[in-house]
Amino acid sequence: MEKITYDKLQETLYHEKMENGLEVYVLPKPGFSKTYATFSTKYGSIDNHFKVEGQDEVKVPDGIAHFLEHKMFEEPEGDIFSTFASHGASANAFTSFNQTVYLFSATDYVYENIETLVNFVQNPYFTDQNVEKEKGIIGQEINMYQDNPDWRVYFGLIEAFYKVHPVHIDIAGTVESIGTITKETLYTCYNAFYHPSNMLLFVVGGVDPEQVLKRVRDNQAGKNYKPQGNIERLFDQEPHAVAEAKKVIKLPVSLPKCLFGFKDTKVGLTGEALIRRDLVTKLMLDLLFGSSTKLYQKLYDMELISDSFGHEYNSDENYSFSAVGGDTRDPDLLLSTVKEEVTKLAGSGFERTDFERAVKKKIGGHLRMLNSPENIAHEFTRYRFRGGDLFSVVQLYESITLDEVNERLREHADWNQLAVSLVVSPE
Repeated sequence: MEKITYDKLQETLYHEKMENGLEVYVLPKPGFSKTYATFSTKYGSIDNHFKVEGQDEVKVPDGIAHFLEHKMFEEPEGDIFSTFASHGASANAFTSFNQTVYLFSATDYVYENIETLVNFVQNPYFTDQNVEKEKGIIGQEINMYQDNPDWRVYFGLIEAFYKVHPVHIDIAGTVESIGTITKETLYTCYNAFYHPSNMLLFVVGGVDPEQVLKRVRDNQAGKNYKPQGNIERLFDQEPHAVAEAKKVIKLPVSLPKCLFGFKDTKVGLTGEALIRRDLVTKLMLDLLFGSSTKLYQKLYDMELISDSFGHEYNSDENYSFSAVGGDTRDPDLLLSTVKEEVTKLAGSGFERTDFERAVKKKIGGHLRMLNSPENIAHEFTRYRFRGGDLFSVVQLYESITLDEVNERLREHADWNQLAVSLVVSPE
């Protein structure tokens, strides 16, 4: 068992790598009544073309990672939710672009619930019948999202950015793509990505680290996993240019929804370099579009934005983009005003006082986040899968310079890489 101490944050993390490759992290929180646990695999919707070392190359239908997540909760004697409920736990799961996470929160029977979590994820049960049944359920979910304006404007922006990379494909896939999924393809993906060496268990709350690790150690010792080679994720070459500069979707909305952003051309960063660019970019976007900025106030006074206006930056090793916007009465005026002001700021740079205030705000927000077991668990895993450390973020923020942020603004705000997604009412 490895003990990792973060003196400035007053946190102590315990880590052990099991013999089968499973990484286990425990963050005890004395005095906390609730425990939160996540069991995650580095496998998401973009991983539809891959090769496991020593095996043949595989290409699978879009949406299979999400489909697999749904099916994992089914067991021969019923679904696993009732087992968690009998021990006072609330369980759930989700799939993103690059990970699938199974989770529970509980105040009692914590160690039993940890074993339940690990056991059901490591015990798949797929049949021809239950796979066919799930197609109808997920098909309804896909169709429901097609009528959701916020979802459509967001994915519309990603579709405008990317022509080839699978990040532009809905996480759930399409009704057509999931129609081709079989139990055999589910087992192929499960065996490739749900091997313990590709997974991470994180437990945070009022727990004894040694008890957690002993339980998991004994649990894994009773299971027979053969060593697995590296997983190579295969992607076709994505063009630098955006797929389309403007995408318009027609849905009944009271006000147009407008999202815009920039597609990065420089990809391939890993580890701390990837995390650093992520933090620098988010800081830069806060300095541009945060609610206390002059640009935000100007747009608000012009009645071009409302409280729905926001921004985010989404990045991974082989894709990254910003997304900014919300409801607006006049998308064209919003975009022209933003372009004018951002171009000015790219020339002059940000004020040092604004920069220092934004850094303090980011650090404060990060420290507040560390009071939430749920946020800690999800953020820790997200950072770990990308080669970073959640508990080193404050130090990284403190090391970022104003010149770095100004340079990032000039690099990222490339108007040739701009894409716009609109949801507007039919004429």
